[in-house]
Amino acid sequence: MNRSFFLRTLTLFAVVFGCQMQAAEAPHVVIMIGEEEYHTWETLPEFAGKELKAAPYRVTVIQADVSDKNQFPGFVEAMSDADLLFISVRRRTPTTAVMNAVRAHLAAGKPLVGIRTASHCFALRPKEPEPKAGLTKWQAFDPEVLGGNYTGHYGKDAATITVVPGAVSHPILKGVTIAELIGHGGLYKNTPLQAGTTPLLMGTLPGAETEPVAWTHLYGEKKSRIFYTSMGHWDDFKLPAFRRFLLNGIEWALGK
Repeated sequence: MNRSFFLRTLTLFAVVFGCQMQAAEAPHVVIMIGEEEYHTWETLPEFAGKELKAAPYRVTVIQADVSDKNQFPGFVEAMSDADLLFISVRRRTPTTAVMNAVRAHLAAGKPLVGIRTASHCFALRPKEPEPKAGLTKWQAFDPEVLGGNYTGHYGKDAATITVVPGAVSHPILKGVTIAELIGHGGLYKNTPLQAGTTPLLMGTLPGAETEPVAWTHLYGEKKSRIFYTSMGHWDDFKLPAFRRFLLNGIEWALGK
């Protein structure tokens, strides 16, 4: 066999094999969507298709069943090899199997990212009836997992975003033009955060208290990396700065 042909063939095999290995080893991000306010059923799949798959990540998007908002078909199966769970859910009580998959993911020390309504993803309002048989809630998910303290929100005006003193060098803020960030859709009340959180960004509205809008937390015995931001309105996704910020948060949570 011609030696140069052999070397070219070997090199091509190495490149193809290497690409296949890289694809196989790409972290698997499972995105759980179940909310009816902020259009993340549209913005997150689009974000995944552009930013996440180019990173590259393997992505599985799980949407709540349109006929039963507490059902998340395919979630348990998708979580079997998930490296990161991304949550955009609002006041749902999923099946026990789904919730057990969430808890198992965290118990294994794996990371979680939440946006906007993830602060009350599995919580019911005080006067709502308890979940039906086979369904379950996690009322304290926000303080326990996210490290937050959601108690409502201020209006629907856009908030001015600033960096928490000392956080400017945090990797989640790398390459993010803070002046181009805007907190659309109102400001969530999150003060005070739980002990052990690391605040990154604050939001301000005229006549309202300044509130934390992004932070990190470590959950459980194995210190699962948690990143949460109360931003996530559909207009936020129109901002390149927010998209970079969100991608950075995923990469930080994965330890990249």
